[in-house]
Amino acid sequence: MKVPVYIIGAKAVLFDKEAGNKLLQEFYGRPLAERKPRPGEVYDPPFTLSLYEALYLCEKGVVEPVHQGHRMGCEELRGYAESTVPGFRYRYAVYRDLRSRGYIVRSGLRFGADFTVYEVAPGIEHAPYVILVSKRNELVDPISIVRIGRVSHSVRKRLVLAVVDEDCSRIEYIIFKWVKL
Repeated sequence: MKVPVYIIGAKAVLFDKEAGNKLLQEFYGRPLAERKPRPGEVYDPPFTLSLYEALYLCEKGVVEPVHQGHRMGCEELRGYAESTVPGFRYRYAVYRDLRSRGYIVRSGLRFGADFTVYEVAPGIEHAPYVILVSKRNELVDPISIVRIGRVSHSVRKRLVLAVVDEDCSRIEYIIFKWVKL
């Protein structure tokens, strides 16, 4: 049975305690009242998911999006997200690719990036990567790369530029490494 998630702005809200805690164990979403949920703890609803997480889980048949009382299909949710979040289409392609490879993907906003990526789990390790998403043939501001690179280096994370084709069919990952001259 698909669990309903309620789309509100750029978030999805889940009120089912059992489903919310199960998703937390799989590192999706977080309890609304907790900034950093601890692995293994049980939390009370509501839980929030990003639109990236909501669409991914919709495509996997886990959740059913509801917006303004109307049940949405995954394509409807995709359209809503693309109209709500600038660059969603390209960022989601990267999110889906990384998740399908077994990585745990979280927001990278606090580091000035699109995502942070964990190999093991949040709360167990620090995220080793920050991801900046760019469309192929889109100019990338070198100052932005340096700025994010400096921040990522200062917090011991590797900066990864994810370059996405226009049709989202191909993604290349470029890992930056700081060199002392």
